[in-house]
Amino acid sequence: MASKLLTLSALRLALQQNALTPRALLALKNDTRAGARALWAQHEAQKLQGLKEAARLEVLLAHEQRLWAQGFELIGGLDEVGVGPLVGPVVAAVVVLPKGVRIDGIDDSKKLSKKKREQLSALIKAQALGVGMGACSAIEIDAMNIYRATREAMRRAVVALECGLDHLLVDAHRVPGIKTAQTAIIGGDRASHAIAAASIVAKVARDRLMTELDAQYPDYGFKQHMGYGTAMHLEALQRLGPTPHHRRSFAPVRLAHERQQLS
Repeated sequence: MASKLLTLSALRLALQQNALTPRALLALKNDTRAGARALWAQHEAQKLQGLKEAARLEVLLAHEQRLWAQGFELIGGLDEVGVGPLVGPVVAAVVVLPKGVRIDGIDDSKKLSKKKREQLSALIKAQALGVGMGACSAIEIDAMNIYRATREAMRRAVVALECGLDHLLVDAHRVPGIKTAQTAIIGGDRASHAIAAASIVAKVARDRLMTELDAQYPDYGFKQHMGYGTAMHLEALQRLGPTPHHRRSFAPVRLAHERQQLS
């Protein structure tokens, strides 16, 4: 297929469909039309980006590859979100993807845009063998402390998982009360494909909960800061006092509550 015989729109479609032979690609590179050469350059850049992404995912899958080589089939990644906010639950997710599956773009949820997280969360759920969710409310956090509540939310996520589980990769913590073999990985959401997938699912789920709280309590700005102690949030706490969903064991909330009681 000679590139000079095709219109630019036809060339663009052929590139999208990988329908050009190496000889045709070389002709495209040397095409007299600037627009055709630009299409070739764009194609080469996308190909290079694809190679970089494949190499990144290969590194991200190192822990899973090691476990697959040992005979483990169903490997779950577990992560939590919402340890630091002043309001709302701590949420955990466990994700089990089929052996060998790699999803382009998966990364630590904190590195991704809201739109990208939502797209990836839907893709992860569509491809996963199972997804388990667990949470501990603000009341439970106050009763247990945030460390214990976080571990309990993680345990609940594993219990909620409906598919089998041979080995669990966990971000930093070990999960109490489960019999499944597990490996705790410091910085796991940056080092494991499965844990990163779980971090995305958990983050999207918690953000949606905070958006719902924002609709109930619009003056606090939950949709903007997701419960973290921003200047906007702290000002609203001072002015309005805490909601029933605030964590009263956290100092800024406790102080705002005490001030409200005295007024």
